[in-house]
Amino acid sequence: MSGSPRGIPEHASAGTADAPRLVTPALLREWPLPEPTGTKLGRGRVVVVGGARKTPGGAMLGGLAALRMGAGRLSLAVAESVAAQVAVAIPESGVHGLRESASGSVTGAGAADILAPELEHADGLLVGPGLDDPAGTIRLLEEVVPVYAADRAIVLDAFGATVLPDVADGCRKALAGRTLLTPNTNELARLARRTELDEDDVPAAALQVGEEFGAIVSCGGWITADGGVWRITTGDTGLGTSGSGDVLAGAVVGLVTRGVAPLPAMLWATYIHASAGDRLATEFGRVGYLAGELLPQLPRALRLLRGD
Repeated sequence: MSGSPRGIPEHASAGTADAPRLVTPALLREWPLPEPTGTKLGRGRVVVVGGARKTPGGAMLGGLAALRMGAGRLSLAVAESVAAQVAVAIPESGVHGLRESASGSVTGAGAADILAPELEHADGLLVGPGLDDPAGTIRLLEEVVPVYAADRAIVLDAFGATVLPDVADGCRKALAGRTLLTPNTNELARLARRTELDEDDVPAAALQVGEEFGAIVSCGGWITADGGVWRITTGDTGLGTSGSGDVLAGAVVGLVTRGVAPLPAMLWATYIHASAGDRLATEFGRVGYLAGELLPQLPRALRLLRGD
């Protein structure tokens, strides 16, 4: 694909924080997604790591979103005390149990050994949804990153993103240049070392975080990469609901798993996520729909945008 290493064509160059490049259906269609053909392995293997005992739903939403975006094979890794229940709830997925504390938080201990067989063949990796302990998340990242292919992208969400300032230098270096972050505004504020963020502060903070961690960032309809800024204006306030961010992170990793370059994957997925919310808003109103209801809307919005 022509263009930058991030995978964006030259004609789709970015804007600035003051004058962002507007993401439109016409712009997205300028570079096609992979054709939805082939076997499940041909469409890629995705691993989603998260899900403490109290919050396995985050990883479940992320994994299902990846499948809804066309990824072929899903493996989930959650706290061992809820692994069996998750396996029953999502028969489309293989499920691995991760060691946990007495309170049910994933500790990260032994994660490399548990997940190495999956990660060695994975085409996409998402870490973070449903995790609830910073120390355990740090260890988890430091365990799994070394056993995941160095040339493949990693999506970090929630605690998976916000612990980045505290992971070991070697792990940070291994993540730089291939990380996609999907924080909400509170998480972005932490990454930018700010107390809070106003909406107008988001693009500058996202640029700061992206530069520091060598990452592509999507937050609140703003996407930044390599000093450039894109803006998605579709979507509405109803997307601010519990679990919606997990769906977005899963949508991103689903496209990455299918072989879409990191920046186009972030732009496409963020737009599709917002469009799915718009579709639900026509049925339920601006607020009141659930994150789980976004899932079946993802392939419908994707099909419409692709023009299939």
